[in-house]
Amino acid sequence: MTQELKFKTSINCNNCVAKIKPSIEKVQGIENWKVDTDNPDKILTVKSSGATVQQIIDAVEMVGFDIEQV
Repeated sequence: MTQELKFKTSINCNNCVAKIKPSIEKVQGIENWKVDTDNPDKILTVKSSGATVQQIIDAVEMVGFDIEQV
């Protein structure tokens, strides 16, 4: 079952998106993801088919960005 998870982040530019890409793509169970850098809350949307909220948070924090589920 696929679920859509949303997170408020500090990922504020395409360069930042490129920095999290290797880390987030290592997480098993993520079908796709995107960051809306135009949104003031920099919303990361993840389509998950098994990845947990904590795995996604860990992957983003490991690269040095703030993240919290919304």
